[in-house]
Amino acid sequence: MKIITIIGARPQFIKAAVVSRAMQQAGIQEFILHTGQHYDYTMSELFFTQLGLPAPKWHLNCGNDISLMRETILPILRDEKPDIVLVYGDTYSTLAGAQAAHELHIPIAHVEAGLRSFNDTMPEEHNRIETDRMATWLFCPTRTAVENLHREGYRQGIYHVGDVMLDAARIYTPDEPTQLAILQQNGVVSKHFALATIHRASTAENEATIKSIMEALAQLPYEVLLPLHPHTTKTVAASSVLQQIIAKAGNIHIIEPVGYIEMLVLERHAQLIFTDSGGVQKEAFFQGTPCITLREETEWTETIEAGWNRLAGTDTQRILQAVSESFAKQPILDFGDGKSAKQIIEILCQNGY
Repeated sequence: MKIITIIGARPQFIKAAVVSRAMQQAGIQEFILHTGQHYDYTMSELFFTQLGLPAPKWHLNCGNDISLMRETILPILRDEKPDIVLVYGDTYSTLAGAQAAHELHIPIAHVEAGLRSFNDTMPEEHNRIETDRMATWLFCPTRTAVENLHREGYRQGIYHVGDVMLDAARIYTPDEPTQLAILQQNGVVSKHFALATIHRASTAENEATIKSIMEALAQLPYEVLLPLHPHTTKTVAASSVLQQIIAKAGNIHIIEPVGYIEMLVLERHAQLIFTDSGGVQKEAFFQGTPCITLREETEWTETIEAGWNRLAGTDTQRILQAVSESFAKQPILDFGDGKSAKQIIEILCQNGY
Protein backbone atom coordinates (compact mmCIF):
# COMPACT_ATOMS: atom_id res chain seq x y z
CA MET A 1 0.00 0.00 0.00
CA LYS A 2 1.24 3.46 -0.89
CA ILE A 3 -0.14 6.47 0.99
CA ILE A 4 0.56 10.15 0.47
CA THR A 5 -0.13 12.19 3.59
CA ILE A 6 -0.88 15.87 3.00
CA ILE A 7 -0.26 18.25 5.90
CA GLY A 8 0.60 21.89 6.39
CA ALA A 9 -0.25 23.17 9.89
CA ARG A 10 0.86 22.53 13.48
CA PRO A 11 -2.07 20.32 14.63
CA GLN A 12 -1.66 18.14 11.55
CA PHE A 13 2.02 17.51 12.29
CA ILE A 14 1.07 16.11 15.69
CA LYS A 15 -1.72 13.89 14.35
CA ALA A 16 0.38 12.68 11.42
CA ALA A 17 3.26 11.74 13.70
CA VAL A 18 1.27 9.07 15.53
CA VAL A 19 -0.44 7.71 12.40
CA SER A 20 2.93 7.59 10.61
CA ARG A 21 4.28 5.44 13.46
CA ALA A 22 1.37 3.05 13.00
CA MET A 23 1.99 2.93 9.24
CA GLN A 24 5.66 2.13 9.76
CA GLN A 25 4.75 -0.70 12.14
CA ALA A 26 2.33 -2.10 9.54
CA GLY A 27 4.91 -1.90 6.75
CA ILE A 28 2.97 0.69 4.76
CA GLN A 29 4.83 2.94 2.34
CA GLU A 30 4.09 6.56 3.22
CA PHE A 31 5.27 9.80 1.66
CA ILE A 32 4.59 13.18 3.26
CA LEU A 33 3.65 16.28 1.32
CA HIS A 34 3.99 19.54 3.27
CA THR A 35 2.03 22.39 1.69
CA GLY A 36 3.97 25.03 3.60
CA GLN A 37 0.84 26.52 5.17
CA HIS A 38 2.85 26.96 8.38
CA TYR A 39 6.35 27.69 7.22
CA ASP A 40 8.39 29.17 10.07
CA TYR A 41 10.58 27.04 12.32
CA THR A 42 8.47 27.27 15.47
CA MET A 43 5.26 26.37 13.63
CA SER A 44 6.69 23.67 11.37
CA GLU A 45 10.21 22.21 11.40
CA LEU A 46 10.41 22.13 15.19
CA PHE A 47 7.45 19.78 15.30
CA PHE A 48 8.97 17.42 12.75
CA THR A 49 12.13 17.29 14.88
CA GLN A 50 10.39 16.78 18.21
CA LEU A 51 7.84 14.21 17.04
CA GLY A 52 10.10 12.14 14.82
CA LEU A 53 7.83 12.77 11.84
CA PRO A 54 9.53 11.67 8.59
CA ALA A 55 10.87 14.53 6.50
CA PRO A 56 8.48 15.57 3.72
CA LYS A 57 9.26 14.30 0.24
CA TRP A 58 7.68 17.49 -1.09
CA HIS A 59 7.63 20.96 0.50
CA LEU A 60 5.46 23.32 -1.54
CA ASN A 61 5.85 26.68 0.25
CA CYS A 62 2.28 27.62 -0.68
CA GLY A 63 1.40 29.62 2.43
CA ASN A 64 -2.39 29.98 2.74
CA ASP A 65 -3.08 29.98 -1.02
CA ILE A 66 -5.48 27.05 -1.43
CA SER A 67 -5.65 27.37 -5.22
CA LEU A 68 -1.87 27.22 -5.49
CA MET A 69 -1.85 24.20 -3.15
CA ARG A 70 -4.37 22.30 -5.24
CA GLU A 71 -2.70 23.04 -8.55
CA THR A 72 0.73 22.10 -7.18
CA ILE A 73 -0.50 18.90 -5.53
CA LEU A 74 -2.28 17.66 -8.67
CA PRO A 75 0.80 16.79 -10.79
CA ILE A 76 2.48 15.12 -7.80
CA LEU A 77 -0.48 12.82 -7.24
CA ARG A 78 -0.80 12.21 -10.96
CA ASP A 79 2.82 11.08 -11.17
CA GLU A 80 2.95 9.14 -7.88
CA LYS A 81 -0.41 7.32 -8.21
CA PRO A 82 -0.89 6.59 -4.48
CA ASP A 83 -3.49 4.08 -3.32
CA ILE A 84 -4.78 6.55 -0.73
CA VAL A 85 -4.44 10.24 0.07
CA LEU A 86 -4.61 10.87 3.81
CA VAL A 87 -5.67 14.28 5.15
CA TYR A 88 -6.24 15.64 8.65
CA GLY A 89 -8.60 18.15 10.18
CA ASP A 90 -9.96 21.27 8.55
CA THR A 91 -7.23 23.52 7.17
CA TYR A 92 -6.71 24.84 3.64
CA SER A 93 -4.14 22.06 3.23
CA THR A 94 -6.83 19.50 4.09
CA LEU A 95 -9.28 20.76 1.49
CA ALA A 96 -6.68 21.35 -1.23
CA GLY A 97 -5.34 17.82 -0.80
CA ALA A 98 -8.82 16.33 -0.87
CA GLN A 99 -9.79 18.32 -3.96
CA ALA A 100 -6.70 17.21 -5.87
CA ALA A 101 -7.17 13.56 -4.91
CA HIS A 102 -10.88 13.68 -5.75
CA GLU A 103 -10.17 15.13 -9.19
CA LEU A 104 -7.85 12.19 -9.90
CA HIS A 105 -10.27 9.61 -8.41
CA ILE A 106 -7.83 8.66 -5.65
CA PRO A 107 -9.54 7.37 -2.45
CA ILE A 108 -9.35 9.84 0.44
CA ALA A 109 -9.05 9.04 4.15
CA HIS A 110 -10.13 11.95 6.38
CA VAL A 111 -8.91 11.82 9.96
CA GLU A 112 -11.06 13.98 12.26
CA ALA A 113 -14.15 13.71 10.07
CA GLY A 114 -17.64 14.77 11.12
CA LEU A 115 -16.72 17.70 13.34
CA ARG A 116 -19.07 20.64 13.10
CA SER A 117 -19.07 24.05 14.78
CA PHE A 118 -22.27 25.10 12.94
CA ASN A 119 -20.62 28.48 12.37
CA ASP A 120 -20.69 29.06 8.62
CA THR A 121 -18.42 32.09 8.89
CA MET A 122 -15.46 29.91 9.86
CA PRO A 123 -13.27 28.80 6.94
CA GLU A 124 -12.59 25.60 8.89
CA GLU A 125 -16.28 24.68 8.77
CA HIS A 126 -16.35 24.90 4.99
CA ASN A 127 -13.08 22.96 4.71
CA ARG A 128 -14.22 20.06 6.86
CA ILE A 129 -17.68 19.77 5.28
CA GLU A 130 -16.28 19.73 1.74
CA THR A 131 -13.55 17.25 2.67
CA ASP A 132 -16.09 14.88 4.24
CA ARG A 133 -18.13 14.95 1.04
CA MET A 134 -15.16 13.69 -0.96
CA ALA A 135 -13.74 11.15 1.50
CA THR A 136 -14.01 7.37 1.22
CA TRP A 137 -13.07 6.79 4.86
CA LEU A 138 -14.48 9.11 7.52
CA PHE A 139 -12.48 8.58 10.72
CA CYS A 140 -14.43 10.26 13.53
CA PRO A 141 -12.87 11.21 16.89
CA THR A 142 -16.19 11.23 18.79
CA ARG A 143 -19.70 9.80 18.65
CA THR A 144 -21.02 13.33 18.16
CA ALA A 145 -19.00 13.51 14.93
CA VAL A 146 -20.57 10.23 13.81
CA GLU A 147 -24.03 11.59 14.60
CA ASN A 148 -23.30 14.75 12.62
CA LEU A 149 -22.48 12.67 9.55
CA HIS A 150 -25.58 10.50 9.95
CA ARG A 151 -27.68 13.65 10.24
CA GLU A 152 -26.21 14.86 6.96
CA GLY A 153 -27.12 11.62 5.22
CA TYR A 154 -23.83 9.71 5.32
CA ARG A 155 -24.24 5.97 5.79
CA GLN A 156 -21.01 4.32 4.62
CA GLY A 157 -17.33 4.60 5.44
CA ILE A 158 -17.92 6.07 8.92
CA TYR A 159 -15.72 4.86 11.77
CA HIS A 160 -15.57 6.06 15.37
CA VAL A 161 -11.88 5.50 16.10
CA GLY A 162 -11.28 8.04 18.86
CA ASP A 163 -8.88 10.95 18.76
CA VAL A 164 -5.30 10.57 17.54
CA MET A 165 -4.43 13.61 19.67
CA LEU A 166 -4.95 11.40 22.72
CA ASP A 167 -2.49 8.93 21.17
CA ALA A 168 0.00 11.78 20.87
CA ALA A 169 -0.54 13.00 24.43
CA ARG A 170 0.29 9.51 25.71
CA ILE A 171 3.17 8.76 23.36
CA TYR A 172 4.97 12.08 23.81
CA THR A 173 4.74 12.27 27.59
CA PRO A 174 7.22 14.96 28.63
CA ASP A 175 10.35 14.21 30.60
CA GLU A 176 9.24 16.32 33.56
CA PRO A 177 12.64 16.99 35.21
CA THR A 178 14.06 18.22 31.90
CA GLN A 179 11.06 19.95 30.41
CA LEU A 180 10.05 21.78 33.57
CA ALA A 181 12.99 24.06 32.83
CA ILE A 182 10.73 25.98 30.47
CA LEU A 183 8.67 27.13 33.44
CA GLN A 184 11.73 28.61 35.11
CA GLN A 185 12.97 30.10 31.85
CA ASN A 186 9.75 32.04 31.55
CA GLY A 187 9.61 33.18 35.15
CA VAL A 188 7.03 30.67 36.35
CA VAL A 189 8.09 29.26 39.69
CA SER A 190 4.79 27.81 40.95
CA LYS A 191 1.53 26.36 39.66
CA HIS A 192 -0.17 29.71 39.99
CA PHE A 193 -0.13 30.65 36.33
CA ALA A 194 -2.53 30.54 33.42
CA LEU A 195 -1.70 29.63 29.84
CA ALA A 196 -3.27 31.48 26.93
CA THR A 197 -3.18 30.99 23.15
CA ILE A 198 -4.70 33.22 20.48
CA HIS A 199 -4.28 32.22 16.86
CA ARG A 200 -7.59 32.11 14.96
CA ALA A 201 -7.60 34.77 12.23
CA SER A 202 -10.93 36.26 13.33
CA THR A 203 -9.33 36.94 16.72
CA ALA A 204 -5.64 37.36 15.99
CA GLU A 205 -6.12 40.03 13.33
CA ASN A 206 -8.68 42.08 15.27
CA GLU A 207 -7.21 44.70 17.61
CA ALA A 208 -10.49 45.30 19.47
CA THR A 209 -10.98 41.59 20.11
CA ILE A 210 -7.44 41.10 21.41
CA LYS A 211 -7.87 44.20 23.58
CA SER A 212 -10.95 42.69 25.21
CA ILE A 213 -9.12 39.43 25.91
CA MET A 214 -6.02 41.16 27.26
CA GLU A 215 -8.10 43.30 29.59
CA ALA A 216 -9.57 40.12 31.06
CA LEU A 217 -6.19 38.40 31.40
CA ALA A 218 -4.78 41.51 33.09
CA GLN A 219 -7.31 41.14 35.91
CA LEU A 220 -6.40 37.55 36.78
CA PRO A 221 -4.84 36.98 40.22
CA TYR A 222 -1.89 35.07 38.76
CA GLU A 223 0.68 35.20 35.98
CA VAL A 224 -0.33 34.52 32.38
CA LEU A 225 1.99 32.88 29.85
CA LEU A 226 1.09 33.74 26.26
CA PRO A 227 3.05 31.94 23.52
CA LEU A 228 2.18 34.33 20.75
CA HIS A 229 1.26 33.07 17.29
CA PRO A 230 2.91 34.98 14.40
CA HIS A 231 -0.48 36.36 13.27
CA THR A 232 -1.22 37.72 16.74
CA THR A 233 2.32 39.07 17.09
CA LYS A 234 1.80 41.28 14.04
CA THR A 235 -1.40 42.74 15.47
CA VAL A 236 0.19 43.45 18.86
CA ALA A 237 3.32 44.94 17.28
CA ALA A 238 1.17 47.36 15.26
CA SER A 239 -0.95 48.50 18.21
CA SER A 240 0.31 50.92 20.85
CA VAL A 241 -2.97 50.35 22.71
CA LEU A 242 -2.33 46.62 23.09
CA GLN A 243 1.28 47.17 24.05
CA GLN A 244 0.24 49.61 26.78
CA ILE A 245 -2.33 47.19 28.22
CA ILE A 246 0.23 44.39 28.37
CA ALA A 247 2.93 46.62 29.89
CA LYS A 248 0.58 48.08 32.49
CA ALA A 249 -0.83 44.67 33.46
CA GLY A 250 2.52 43.28 34.55
CA ASN A 251 1.18 39.72 34.80
CA ILE A 252 1.01 38.97 31.05
CA HIS A 253 4.22 37.40 29.77
CA ILE A 254 4.49 37.06 26.01
CA ILE A 255 6.86 34.32 24.87
CA GLU A 256 7.81 32.80 21.52
CA PRO A 257 5.70 29.88 20.24
CA VAL A 258 6.84 26.64 21.85
CA GLY A 259 7.19 23.07 20.61
CA TYR A 260 4.65 20.35 21.25
CA ILE A 261 6.49 18.81 24.21
CA GLU A 262 6.95 22.19 25.89
CA MET A 263 3.28 22.95 25.31
CA LEU A 264 2.26 19.74 27.05
CA VAL A 265 4.34 20.76 30.07
CA LEU A 266 2.76 24.21 30.22
CA GLU A 267 -0.74 22.77 29.80
CA ARG A 268 -0.16 20.22 32.56
CA HIS A 269 1.09 22.76 35.10
CA ALA A 270 -1.24 25.67 34.34
CA GLN A 271 -4.06 26.51 36.70
CA LEU A 272 -6.28 27.39 33.78
CA ILE A 273 -6.05 27.56 29.98
CA PHE A 274 -7.53 30.24 27.74
CA THR A 275 -7.62 29.43 24.03
CA ASP A 276 -9.36 29.81 20.69
CA SER A 277 -7.74 26.58 19.46
CA GLY A 278 -9.74 23.38 19.06
CA GLY A 279 -6.65 21.26 19.62
CA VAL A 280 -5.65 23.02 22.82
CA GLN A 281 -9.16 22.52 24.23
CA LYS A 282 -8.62 18.77 23.97
CA GLU A 283 -5.03 18.91 25.14
CA ALA A 284 -6.24 20.76 28.23
CA PHE A 285 -8.53 17.84 29.06
CA PHE A 286 -5.80 15.29 28.32
CA GLN A 287 -3.49 17.11 30.74
CA GLY A 288 -6.19 17.49 33.42
CA THR A 289 -6.46 21.30 33.24
CA PRO A 290 -9.75 23.25 32.97
CA CYS A 291 -10.16 25.42 29.88
CA ILE A 292 -11.97 28.59 28.90
CA THR A 293 -12.59 28.81 25.17
CA LEU A 294 -12.42 32.27 23.61
CA ARG A 295 -15.07 31.49 21.03
CA GLU A 296 -18.85 31.34 20.83
CA GLU A 297 -18.91 27.69 19.80
CA THR A 298 -16.77 24.57 19.81
CA GLU A 299 -16.53 21.38 17.78
CA TRP A 300 -15.54 19.58 20.97
CA THR A 301 -18.88 19.69 22.77
CA GLU A 302 -17.86 16.70 24.90
CA THR A 303 -15.44 18.92 26.83
CA ILE A 304 -18.27 21.34 27.62
CA GLU A 305 -20.76 18.65 28.61
CA ALA A 306 -18.21 16.99 30.92
CA GLY A 307 -17.44 20.27 32.68
CA TRP A 308 -13.80 20.65 31.58
CA ASN A 309 -14.36 23.51 29.19
CA ARG A 310 -16.45 26.67 29.15
CA LEU A 311 -17.36 28.96 26.24
CA ALA A 312 -16.74 32.62 27.03
CA GLY A 313 -16.34 34.35 23.69
CA THR A 314 -14.03 37.36 23.72
CA ASP A 315 -15.93 39.78 25.94
CA THR A 316 -13.93 40.87 29.01
CA GLN A 317 -16.71 40.43 31.53
CA ARG A 318 -17.84 37.07 30.13
CA ILE A 319 -14.27 35.77 30.37
CA LEU A 320 -13.97 36.92 33.98
CA GLN A 321 -17.37 35.43 34.81
CA ALA A 322 -16.24 32.10 33.36
CA VAL A 323 -13.13 32.24 35.56
CA SER A 324 -15.25 32.75 38.67
CA GLU A 325 -17.42 29.69 38.06
CA SER A 326 -16.46 26.21 39.24
CA PHE A 327 -15.68 23.36 36.82
CA ALA A 328 -17.68 20.15 37.42
CA LYS A 329 -15.16 17.84 35.74
CA GLN A 330 -16.32 14.38 34.63
CA PRO A 331 -14.55 11.65 32.60
CA ILE A 332 -14.79 11.69 28.80
CA LEU A 333 -14.66 8.25 27.20
CA ASP A 334 -15.45 9.32 23.64
CA PHE A 335 -11.85 10.11 22.69
CA GLY A 336 -10.86 6.44 22.73
CA ASP A 337 -8.10 4.50 24.44
CA GLY A 338 -5.00 6.07 22.92
CA LYS A 339 -4.86 3.53 20.07
CA SER A 340 -6.77 5.45 17.42
CA ALA A 341 -3.91 5.48 14.90
CA LYS A 342 -3.64 1.70 15.02
CA GLN A 343 -7.39 1.38 14.41
CA ILE A 344 -7.17 3.69 11.39
CA ILE A 345 -4.43 1.64 9.76
CA GLU A 346 -6.18 -1.65 10.54
CA ILE A 347 -9.36 -0.40 8.86
CA LEU A 348 -7.49 0.72 5.75
CA CYS A 349 -5.75 -2.65 5.54
CA GLN A 350 -9.01 -4.56 6.07
CA ASN A 351 -10.53 -2.69 3.13
CA GLY A 352 -8.12 -4.34 0.74
CA TYR A 353 -5.33 -1.76 0.58
